[in-house]
Amino acid sequence: MKKYNLISKNNNMTVLVTGGAGFIGSSLIKQLKKERPKIKITSLDNYFTGHTNNHISEVEYIKGDCSEIMELFHDRTFDLIFHFGEYSRIETSFEDIKLTTRYILNGTPTVLEFASSKNARLIYSASSSKFGGDNENLSPYAWMKGKMVELVKNYNCWFNLQYDIVYFYNVYGDGQIEEGKYATVVGLFAQQFLNNKKITVVKPGSQKRDFTHIDDITSGLIKIMDFPERNSEWHLRRGKPKSILSLAKLFSEEIELLEERPGNRLEAILMEDATYSRLNWKPSNNIEDWIVDFKKKNKK
Repeated sequence: MKKYNLISKNNNMTVLVTGGAGFIGSSLIKQLKKERPKIKITSLDNYFTGHTNNHISEVEYIKGDCSEIMELFHDRTFDLIFHFGEYSRIETSFEDIKLTTRYILNGTPTVLEFASSKNARLIYSASSSKFGGDNENLSPYAWMKGKMVELVKNYNCWFNLQYDIVYFYNVYGDGQIEEGKYATVVGLFAQQFLNNKKITVVKPGSQKRDFTHIDDITSGLIKIMDFPERNSEWHLRRGKPKSILSLAKLFSEEIELLEERPGNRLEAILMEDATYSRLNWKPSNNIEDWIVDFKKKNKK
């Protein structure tokens, strides 16, 4: 039986964050360094959507793909690995299927092999797109993410990998991608507002999403890191889905409807689980207040 290091709030643990220069990874690193300055953090990022502007002091940044993790860290060990370094867009995964395959189906199994071989605990960022109603295979991205959840669980059965699987629900806030085809929907709307453009909504507009602030995500991740039990699934979400059209109208009444796109599921399925009670965690931010504050700060 493998022995795993117990994680405490005060020890000098070593943490690897894949995708550490991206939106969620960099936000987590900043909060960890603020709350746990003794923790030694290394980031692995290929800078596909990550950026050097997200770097902070006293963190080691390594450029490379997750598929290279065995070679890059062959002589290193980590107590904990946060795995965020995958392709992370639904609609563009159709045109980027080779990239999606490379970053998810090639990268993540290698990360699992590395974590298992180094006796490291893994916290895997799954996606709420897995819960797309009657069909979880609406997009290459959703299908591949779902398969990696299965693989994480199987690595526990096969090799005793200690894991936590975390489902994210439409994360927004400071540091989100706001431009280009990989922009988040909230980031895109924010930029359109700033540039006095119509807010573009993909038809029908009634599709619902559950928007969760990045600060709530990072606080939840840290609670999961400290949780004494292993091999759980967690849903970090606000729990109040909102239609895309109603969200857009909070930015502006000037709306332009775009043609429907493949992979665009109609609603965010809220799975019944005990995340709030087990984790003693509850989101404290809501998207409506964030938009009001954003518009005040950028009042024209």
